[in-house]
Amino acid sequence: MFPIGDDNSDRTITPYVNYGLIVLNILVFVFLQGMSGNSAFTYSYATVPGEILSGHDIVTSSQTVTDPTTGQQILIPGLGPTPIPVYFTLITSMFMHGGIAHIAGNMLYLWIFGDNIENALGHRRYLLFYLLCGILASLSHVFATKLLGQNLLVPSLGASGAISGVLGAYILLYPRRRVTMFFIRYVTQVSAFWAIGIWIVFQLVSGLGMLGGSDTGGVAYAAHIGGFAFGLLLVKLFLPRNVEH
Repeated sequence: MFPIGDDNSDRTITPYVNYGLIVLNILVFVFLQGMSGNSAFTYSYATVPGEILSGHDIVTSSQTVTDPTTGQQILIPGLGPTPIPVYFTLITSMFMHGGIAHIAGNMLYLWIFGDNIENALGHRRYLLFYLLCGILASLSHVFATKLLGQNLLVPSLGASGAISGVLGAYILLYPRRRVTMFFIRYVTQVSAFWAIGIWIVFQLVSGLGMLGGSDTGGVAYAAHIGGFAFGLLLVKLFLPRNVEH
């Protein structure tokens, strides 16, 4: 079940920033990441919890591991040198993705929900809100990784944390807005409260699995939950004074 549209009848501005964010994500994925084929770039500019916590760049060697199920050998690239201060990877990582499905899903959510938040906040406020939510979401993942005793050298990347902040803002500002959803072979409309509510419940349940040591499939659920929470908490601080919700 995933969204394919929402009500934009009250939009009064063209969401240039949201369009720009989508284009930038696609350009980085295609030309800098080589459609996820340029692992050297990806492993240099992704957020590595160990680097953020130490403040220092960490470089590791590639290693070959064997899949216990299939017996197939897989080459895992090492962490490359980061030519910028490591803290800036909190920003660069939110414009990179691990594959086509990853970027397609994120850009779909950003396309549907981001324009409404930009309309409410205005162009500059929306950009600052988006970036701040993305940074705080990444930090949520970093500290969750540390607290749960997980591998601090596994890089994370993607716009999911920032988009989660957009979803948090959306469910607070527009809980009754109709969202068109596709489910198996059917198209239906539900309120944003239910559309986004189901999504965050899934993140919470999956995130709780981390506490029990369950495999999360490489998904940074702490970033999703953190981004959503910060979106809820911060959006009204970014609203223009003449706008009431």
